[in-house]
Amino acid sequence: MAVAVLTIRLELPDCTSLKDKRSRVKPILTRLHKEFNISAAEVDLQDMPGTAILAFVTVSEDRSYARRVLERIEEWLVEERPDLELVAVEIEER
Repeated sequence: MAVAVLTIRLELPDCTSLKDKRSRVKPILTRLHKEFNISAAEVDLQDMPGTAILAFVTVSEDRSYARRVLERIEEWLVEERPDLELVAVEIEER
């Protein structure tokens, strides 16, 4: 069994409040959860309006499949949400 974790740091320079941030981050997490059947959450820096650290997790029998799913999430974010600035992206396999 393979567990793969994608961690993404987003910069949200136009978010001036935590309410603004939540209104941008929550729909992303919900959409990706439904689209890719993965677990998704904001995992750090919840109290900073201009930055978000998101994590996406998938479990699979095939390690390469799990990695491909997470790579597709990164591609989706780049293509579908050009308003977001992806500062750091990391995939861990366990």
